[in-house]
Amino acid sequence: MIWPVDLIIMLLVMICGIGAIMVRDLLGAAILFGAYSFLMCLVYAIMGAVDVAFTEASVGAGVSAVFFVAAVFHTSRRTKD
Repeated sequence: MIWPVDLIIMLLVMICGIGAIMVRDLLGAAILFGAYSFLMCLVYAIMGAVDVAFTEASVGAGVSAVFFVAAVFHTSRRTKD
């Protein structure tokens, strides 16, 4: 693959991973985790592991992200931050 594309995807993976850890909003963290999983799916597809990429897309970016967002919507805030 073209190395600038690989570099851009890896930078986005690092930004999403660090952002998911650093953000203070739970919904934002869940969305960033879903974006991280989707970008990792792209990395696996570029490396040629299409079966792993498909599993990551369906489980990581799909089901887990939906469960995290649903769990965030079922919580309540204690403060007005």
